[in-house]
Amino acid sequence: MNREKLIKMAGAVRTGGKGSVRRKKKAVHKTTTTDDKRLQSTLKRVGVNTIPAIEEVNIFKDDVVIQFINPKVQASIAANTWVVSGSPQTKKLQDILPGIINQLGPDNLDNLRKLAEQFQKQAPNAANSSAIANAEDVNKQEEDDDDDVPELVPGETFEAAAEEGHTS
Repeated sequence: MNREKLIKMAGAVRTGGKGSVRRKKKAVHKTTTTDDKRLQSTLKRVGVNTIPAIEEVNIFKDDVVIQFINPKVQASIAANTWVVSGSPQTKKLQDILPGIINQLGPDNLDNLRKLAEQFQKQAPNAANSSAIANAEDVNKQEEDDDDDVPELVPGETFEAAAEEGHTS
C-alpha cells in the first residue's frame, strides 16, 4: 500500500489528538440488562415486597384506562411506592366499565354517577337514537309474539282436537 492511504486510514480510527493510541474496534455497551439490574437493586434498597395473587391492575387517566393483566406488583407502604410491571393495554373507559362495576366499592358510587352524567352529556343524540331503536325492537317483538303460540280455548283439550282431526 502506499503511504497516503495508510495515513488516511490511521486518521479515521484515532480517538484523541496526534500521538494518541489507535483503538482497534469500538466497545459495545449493554444497557438493557444493566438497567433492569439497577432498577431491581434500587427497589431492594427502598424495601419493596412482592404482592402475590393480583390478577388485574387498572390505572385510570381521564377517559383512558391502562390495564395490566396478571402483573407483577411490588409495594413499599413506608416509601409510598408501588411498582406494577407487565404488559400494558390501553383501553377506553366505556369498554372496560361493565367488567369493573363489581370491583367498585360504595365510596366510588359518586364517581360512577359523575361518569354516567359525563357520558350522557357527550352523546345525548346517541342515547335518543338508541332509545328509539329499543322502542322499535319492542314493537317488533310484540308483533312476533302473536305468531308464536295460540291461546287455549276454555273447555277444549289437545286430545279432543286431535281426535276430531282424525275423524274428519
